[in-house]
Amino acid sequence: MTSSSRPASRFKRLVPIVVVAVLLAAGAWYWTQRDRAAAEDAYRTTPIERGDIRVAISATGTLSAISTVVVGSQISGQVTDVLVDFNDRVKKDQVLARIDPSSYEAQIAQGSAQIASARASLAQAQATLRNARLDYDRKTDLGTRQLVARSDVDLARAALDQARGAVNAAQAQITQQTASTQTTRINLERTVIRSPVDGVVLTRTIEPGQTVAASLQAPELFKIAEDLGKMKIELAVDEADIGQVQAGQAVSFTVDAFADRQFRGKVEQVRLSATTTNNVVTYPVVVTVDNSDGTLLPGLTVNAEIEVSKRDGVLKVANAALRYKPASEDGAAQAQLAPQRGGGAGVIDDLTRTAAALGLDAAQQTAFDAAVAVQRERQAARQAAPQTGGNRVFGGGPGGGGLRIVGGSSGGDMQAQIRQRMAQRFQQDFAAFRATLDEAKRAKWDAAITALVGAKRAPLYKLVDGKPQQIMARIGASDGTSTEVSGDLKAGDLVITGERAAQ
Repeated sequence: MTSSSRPASRFKRLVPIVVVAVLLAAGAWYWTQRDRAAAEDAYRTTPIERGDIRVAISATGTLSAISTVVVGSQISGQVTDVLVDFNDRVKKDQVLARIDPSSYEAQIAQGSAQIASARASLAQAQATLRNARLDYDRKTDLGTRQLVARSDVDLARAALDQARGAVNAAQAQITQQTASTQTTRINLERTVIRSPVDGVVLTRTIEPGQTVAASLQAPELFKIAEDLGKMKIELAVDEADIGQVQAGQAVSFTVDAFADRQFRGKVEQVRLSATTTNNVVTYPVVVTVDNSDGTLLPGLTVNAEIEVSKRDGVLKVANAALRYKPASEDGAAQAQLAPQRGGGAGVIDDLTRTAAALGLDAAQQTAFDAAVAVQRERQAARQAAPQTGGNRVFGGGPGGGGLRIVGGSSGGDMQAQIRQRMAQRFQQDFAAFRATLDEAKRAKWDAAITALVGAKRAPLYKLVDGKPQQIMARIGASDGTSTEVSGDLKAGDLVITGERAAQ
């Protein structure tokens, strides 16, 4: 046998072995994939997605002018002129109407005559006073020389005092008549009804010839909207939702008169005066609206949505996944508890979004990056550290990783300890960064940390290699269909929403 034929014969002997090995590997792969597919088919799943979540509260209300002035009359009389009509634009101090001034003009003439009479009486009293003073001076001199009786001196003094009293009375009469006439003059000016503000006439309730009777209450003559370029909506918000409403939140609304348009406003005030109707408690929320184009009209009914939260680019999951629980104790026992050492990525993402929203300068950004680097180093150290089998790990702990809870307790006391340790760690790691913030940014940062520490957590069951794996996810905003989640999750992960019936 030649040397060239020996390799050929050896190759022929190896071919069947290689073929058999390939067939065995293919079979093993096939059975593995079939078992995995069968396991996955046993569950209904939904993917973790990255997107936006908008949380809004629905409410109804009525459009009105920000400031509406009711113009009335302080006097009674017959209306002689009405100079404005509905929808007329008026200026401050513009004449709106006139009331017949005849009676007040007559009263002024009468008052002027009484003042003249009082002045004449004053002149007469002053002349009497001068004569009484001279008589008293003469008799006092004579009495000193004992040429007149003492009683004559006393009578002269009494006459002098009476003359002074008469002068004072005449002066008081003049003052009284002058004041009375001045009151009549003021009422005469009030016969001319003027606009107290610049605005638009909304209502007019008088006609020429009509008699106005002002007694205990001023009658309403006109209603003027001060500025229709800016309007307000007073929404009635249910007590269950009022805790989420704050001044400055965006509001979108529609009106039936312009059904194809959507308008926007801003929450101006959350009022404390609750109203109870049929055992339903609502709070008034005032929304300001820009109506510079004059489209919106006072009195229109509004269907509004208050945007209480908007989260952009966050991980979200269908709410069905949060409601899922294993159907049996066996299924719950088979669900593995994930060692969520990578959960800190969700915390860091939340912190990064919060910092980005603050508009940091270069120095503040550097301080923040340094604090985040500390978080990532601690996370890497925990990933490298061995894990005790009996310990239970909850994602989202400070330092970028989860907090290890010895013994697996998840009671209220343990959760409180977790939050306390998280808050302390955040205070330590971000102390230098927080010191660079001004008061307004510091308040926003503290509020975000408080929300992160106090975030609710709920179990999700992630499908890993055909088997459910329980993870504790932080729960954020929800729009009723999807809910923001963070923790040991990433976009594309499949989470279980239910179990399929056995075939």
